[in-house]
Amino acid sequence: MLLPALPDRPDGGHSALSPLYEASSHRHPGPALAPVLSDTWTGRIVTTHSSHILRDLARCFGDDGTDRSALYPHGAEEEIEAVERLCDYRINEAAQHAGQADTDAAARHTALSSLLRVLGSLEWRLAAQDFVLGDELTAADVRLWVALVQLDTVHRLHLDAAAVHRIADHPHLWTYARRLAAHPAFGRHLDLDGIARRHHAHCQGLEAAGAAVQILDWAVHIAEGSARQGPTGFREPQYALHLRPPNSA
Repeated sequence: MLLPALPDRPDGGHSALSPLYEASSHRHPGPALAPVLSDTWTGRIVTTHSSHILRDLARCFGDDGTDRSALYPHGAEEEIEAVERLCDYRINEAAQHAGQADTDAAARHTALSSLLRVLGSLEWRLAAQDFVLGDELTAADVRLWVALVQLDTVHRLHLDAAAVHRIADHPHLWTYARRLAAHPAFGRHLDLDGIARRHHAHCQGLEAAGAAVQILDWAVHIAEGSARQGPTGFREPQYALHLRPPNSA
């Protein structure tokens, strides 16, 4: 189920997902949030964690006999989980803290320094290889690319210009992000308008000078990729996915 970019309920939830939450937790007290992976047989939620959804889908549909990359290659599970944690805490959370105007300057400096150290480590790694874990695209690249998109389209808006220039000064990292944006399985389905609308609908922070310093022109790289590779891929908005039991119609 493809959901609208903005939730339709005051609590930030989606009305279309309410039956799933109610079936899974009687009188569910919180919002019906996406993403969701559900079981159509029971009508209940399997998981709401994006990393778990990716793993489940890769296990169910990844071994299809094609030449597509395996998102979760055998033996790489721990490394992928480490990249997921790095994206959540050392990139997204650090960038958010670095742009919080209501915190003291020392705390913002510490968060920015932590973010820059991680970006520097990734820069060094991507200078010698095409993808985060080596020569093959994996789920680690999916998570990192999403984190870089958020860094440039959301967190950048609350950072000062000097901080954004320091973030942008990682040429191998942003070349990697640009290369994936031109890939039809990434960029063509990036909903930039939806990201902007969700951000402006929920963010209460103040814009800073970094809002005027765009790192990548995502729309241009997406268009370049579509022109070269054709119209196939996935889309970035919120999803609810439903699993059917084996042998069901």
